[in-house]
Parts: sequence; structure tokens; C-alpha cells
Amino acid sequence: MPRIIVRVELTPSAKDAVNQMCDHAGMTQVAMLSRAIEWIAAQDEMVKSAILGQYPKAIEADIAKIILKRMSGKRKKEPAVTVEV
Repeated sequence: MPRIIVRVELTPSAKDAVNQMCDHAGMTQVAMLSRAIEWIAAQDEMVKSAILGQYPKAIEADIAKIILKRMSGKRKKEPAVTVEV
């Protein structure tokens, strides 16, 4: 699959954080940032908006609760497994 190169501008503290994450994971900056962007792109619109800070500060806690509630509702409930000994 062809890859596209994108330039990223970071603050010094964000760059330090990227370096620490890459060192910890044993990954290159390109690999780590590619995975992070792909993960963000795969999220639903409500989560993306939260990540991008598009909700007013006054309702951030409410939005987080709504997102978590929706996410938990999407999970399939698996039957409990009983083990007899």
C-alpha cells in the first residue's frame, strides 16, 4: 500500500513525550505517529471530536460519560462461564 508523508509541527514538550513513548515502545517516530493517527481516524465522530477538543470545557465531563456509555453498549455481552470443580 502506498504511504503518504505528512509533516507534523510539535511543541518541545510534545516532542519530548513522543520521544519517550517511542523509546519505551521501541518504535520509530514515524511508526508510532502513524499508528496513533490511524487509531484516531478509526474512531467514531463523537470520540474524534473529544480528542480534537471540539466540545466546550463546561460539558467535557458529560461528553466523556456519554461516550463511555455508548462504547459499553456496543460491546457484546458474553455469557458467564461456570466452571465446576
